[in-house]
Amino acid sequence: MDNKQIKGYVHSLESFGSVDGPGVRYVIFLSGCAMRCQFCHNPDTWKMKQGELYTADELLKKALRYKGYWGSKGGITVSGGEPLLQAEFVNALFAKCKELGIHTALDTGGFFAQAELDKVLPHTDLVMFSLKAADEDVHRQLTGKDNALILQNLFHAASRTQLILRYVVIPGVNDSDNSLSKLADVIKKLPSDTKIDLLPYHTMGKAKWQMLKIPYKLNTVPDATKADIQRVKNFFVQAEINNDYVS
Repeated sequence: MDNKQIKGYVHSLESFGSVDGPGVRYVIFLSGCAMRCQFCHNPDTWKMKQGELYTADELLKKALRYKGYWGSKGGITVSGGEPLLQAEFVNALFAKCKELGIHTALDTGGFFAQAELDKVLPHTDLVMFSLKAADEDVHRQLTGKDNALILQNLFHAASRTQLILRYVVIPGVNDSDNSLSKLADVIKKLPSDTKIDLLPYHTMGKAKWQMLKIPYKLNTVPDATKADIQRVKNFFVQAEINNDYVS
């Protein structure tokens, strides 16, 4: 199919994103996700083929209205849901972005066939890869899915473009010494210039779960504190991990 005819299901748009990549970003949230993360901030994006249909040209036209705010560091970020469940559309959009010299960032959880990733990587400047847990059992508990394919896609993406590894620190769930040791082993296999983004777990997305009448399973888990994040950093120092941190 001609790239001009490919359409994507868009859940929502954010004109001035400040936490979704470098600089000011135009953030596109696509619909659809195969995982069911217990701490997901956007459970309203899970369903496939919901939202407004756009072609890449239509979406880019909207985004370019805000180009003056991006400066030299900003650009366009595609998030979700899981954007690579609509890889053909992301590829069409990012290809057009690169023709215009626009910085492209992909925010992904990594659960898809590697072939889908390969469609998008040639036009992707930055991958922000959210790993929920390096420990297989904890990952399955948190997401309902095995993490073998996810880790495979993580290493594949990191070998081909700039990558930021994102990890939400969930107190008492994925921050045990065992979990962090396995995470450290993963980080050591990544390129040395891979940046690490440690994000504190919080419950601000809980209201969406209640609105959608989905049981929230982490009710007894407290928000992560600065001390929780620092403990993880200290663990990594002991593990001789010298990567830079985004946050």
